[in-house]
Amino acid sequence: MREYKIAAIPGDGIGMEVIAAGLKVLGVLAGRDRGFKLNVEHFPWNSDYYLKHGHYIPAGGLDKLKTFDAIFFGAVGAPNVPDHLSLWGLRLPICQGFDQYANVRPARVLPGITSPLTGGAGIDWVVIRENSEGEYSGSGGRVHKGLPEEIATETSVFTRNGCARIHRFAFELAKKRPRKHLTLVTKSNAQRHGMVMWDEIFYEVAKDYPDVETQRILVDAMTTLMVLKPHALDTIVASNLHADILSDLAAALSGSLGIAPTANLNPERKFPSMFEPIHGSAFDITGKGIANPIATFWTASMMLEHLGEKEAAVRLMKAVETVTAKKIHTPDLGGEATTEIVTSAVCDAI
Repeated sequence: MREYKIAAIPGDGIGMEVIAAGLKVLGVLAGRDRGFKLNVEHFPWNSDYYLKHGHYIPAGGLDKLKTFDAIFFGAVGAPNVPDHLSLWGLRLPICQGFDQYANVRPARVLPGITSPLTGGAGIDWVVIRENSEGEYSGSGGRVHKGLPEEIATETSVFTRNGCARIHRFAFELAKKRPRKHLTLVTKSNAQRHGMVMWDEIFYEVAKDYPDVETQRILVDAMTTLMVLKPHALDTIVASNLHADILSDLAAALSGSLGIAPTANLNPERKFPSMFEPIHGSAFDITGKGIANPIATFWTASMMLEHLGEKEAAVRLMKAVETVTAKKIHTPDLGGEATTEIVTSAVCDAI
């Protein structure tokens, strides 16, 4: 039997609720498949842990995570901890420390779910986000704090290697999809250094993929294209900040943030990859039992595919689509089902 070590980090808010649901579904799936086993270890790293210990990740924590095959991550962020502390304390050290430079966010309208967009039923996109540098490099600082002349700088960092590898990843993925179409998102008209290089390297890499059709769109125009002409898009590659924003729009146009998955990949597999639902900790609904677990189930399917369990990944997504088609929906999708009801339905469908 194939065995995989999974590090579960539920994190904050509804992260604890949806990761528990995801692990329940994965347990049922593994029992049904009988070809693989998941050995799960839980890590209590969240904002309560930070307030108690002064850090999110203890000494040696990343070294321990390196021994796992994948990381199943819920969310980080709490009202009593500034967002920049929680993000840079937990999620980003894992993403950057494990060189998870390819953030993959698929978006499509699942059966039984209605897009708020006219023509949105045709959405079938994959947003690829550069996940290691760009606008979230952490480069910059503040001087003269509190004085009238206080200055804060936030420097976007684009490296040739960073641009080349994410573009090549995007072309490889686009080549495998039926349409073989890749959209480059940029803002090189205004950001004339890093993003101009971003564009140049894209077209250098494009020479190796003559069978992939490309288009270049400024990020502001991209938002209108996603809304007005969703059929014009397929695979999308964008910088850390731009893709972060556009993928949330993609999720909303697909029906809800509650259905959107994410994979933070180290494609070379030198480090474990991390899989997380897109929606965040959502403290406004924490403890109410109504968090949508579909994003976590879809994320779990992506994790299984990454681990090589493609048949199980397909089976899980078929179960999810069976449940959404029956309109067993949580309130974010206009339904009245609870997290538990949706989870049980997916387990039954498996």
